[in-house]
Amino acid sequence: MSTEDHSYSYTEEKQAYLRRLKRAEGQVRGIARMIEEDKYCIDILTQMAAVNKALHAVSIGLLEDHIAHCVVNAAHESAETGNPEIVSDKVSEATAAISRLLRS
Repeated sequence: MSTEDHSYSYTEEKQAYLRRLKRAEGQVRGIARMIEEDKYCIDILTQMAAVNKALHAVSIGLLEDHIAHCVVNAAHESAETGNPEIVSDKVSEATAAISRLLRS
């Protein structure tokens, strides 16, 4: 799938991802409030770990969707057209995304 067609592999999970991100957004606001209120640092770090876990789960879900749909579709298109660059480009995108996630 190209980025121009605006139909992405995560569409089926979109609402679940949005719910999880909104929950994480609320947690981040709560963390800011905890800092403003001089709460115990370990409690703040615990909440930060929860936000990171939520973001990580969304990231892994999006990556799984990309591989399951975009990369697989590119493999089919590559086989049909005989153009190996189609799948190579999608695999490179996934690899770069994984690299960014590992650095974060």
